[in-house]
Amino acid sequence: MRPNMPDASIVLDHEFLQDPHRLYTKLREEAPAHRVVSPDGLSAWLVTDYEHAAALLNDPRLRKDAQGAAPLFVRHLRDPERAIGQDINTNLLTSDPPDHTRLRRLVNKAFTPRTVERLRPRIEQIADELLDAIPDGTTVDLIEALAYPLPTTMICELLGVPAEDRTRFGAWTSAMLASEADAQQVRDAGVNMGGYLAQLVADKRVHPGDDVITALVRARDDEDRLNEVELTSMAFNLLVAGLETTVNLIGNSAFALLANPAALAALRADPAQLPAAVEEFLRYEPPLYVSTLRYTAEPVAVGEVTIPEGEFVLVSLSAACRDPRRFPDPDSLDFGRGTTGHLAFGYGIHYCIGAPLARMETEVLFRKLIERFSVWSPAVPLTELRWRHSWIIRGLERLPVRFGR
Repeated sequence: MRPNMPDASIVLDHEFLQDPHRLYTKLREEAPAHRVVSPDGLSAWLVTDYEHAAALLNDPRLRKDAQGAAPLFVRHLRDPERAIGQDINTNLLTSDPPDHTRLRRLVNKAFTPRTVERLRPRIEQIADELLDAIPDGTTVDLIEALAYPLPTTMICELLGVPAEDRTRFGAWTSAMLASEADAQQVRDAGVNMGGYLAQLVADKRVHPGDDVITALVRARDDEDRLNEVELTSMAFNLLVAGLETTVNLIGNSAFALLANPAALAALRADPAQLPAAVEEFLRYEPPLYVSTLRYTAEPVAVGEVTIPEGEFVLVSLSAACRDPRRFPDPDSLDFGRGTTGHLAFGYGIHYCIGAPLARMETEVLFRKLIERFSVWSPAVPLTELRWRHSWIIRGLERLPVRFGR
């Protein structure tokens, strides 16, 4: 096993964000893990093949707890002040067993499959209202008109966020996830969101509602319960994950269909393919480049490469989902392929708790889009579209589309 990779790190610059799959293919052919530097200056090891990605997502030698990661940011992040503060960073994404087991058990009490399924009529209602606002023959930015408002409305209603406060979150989450944002912007966004959510939790104690935050406040397991920091951080986790993941899943799915007219025609001819299509959308262009951050608690062998102790590891979900050894002809959009085991929502104990909701929202919206509009055409050449400057979130800045009946 090679104890180290070459000294030179691969820089994941903004050009990479516009076309990551070319580099992923090259890296997979060379080695299973490479030292990289993210656009915002994080030094880490990037894993791009399916076999090792799946194994590492469920490997206890890779830790996630925020306290253990904090000192590593000083060594591995160009500007350590960009790291998100502890007040909203104690949640499912930044914890390990037994803390993660405890938190997930409590959250599962408020976020069950039954809770998600009963949201279907409301999702359909919101989708209808959004589509009613699109006249025949109109060009709209699909991200602004559909991909953003549907999951924003749903996750805020689910959590109990007042309607008048919902517009704040887009700016806060964008600042925290943008590679070009400076440390002050990231810190301010985190402080503002953390403060808001702490007050919202306090309000729910006094004025409970039929929502997830109220359920989290009440959730108990024998004598165990979430403390105030955990409640605020969990609300942040669910809000950001529930919003950003679905916004970009919807946008990326629409982009995939516009780039593959034959697939769109096949879906229109047989809408029963939609559940399989959503899984293929997830595999083809996942809403996340990489899984949430992990670090090595001891040296970890990844094929012929050994990642030393105390190093950050980025498991590339999008690269693993296009590994030809797992998904033959991976660059084609094929609703008939077997997508079982794709890693778009992660794997193992950290599998995304909001995955059922994201799937349902995407399926409902595209079913109604197909029913409403027989003509979908990009209003600008697809090659002119730009992907967001975030090495975490994979999504388009805008997607102008003309819809007709």
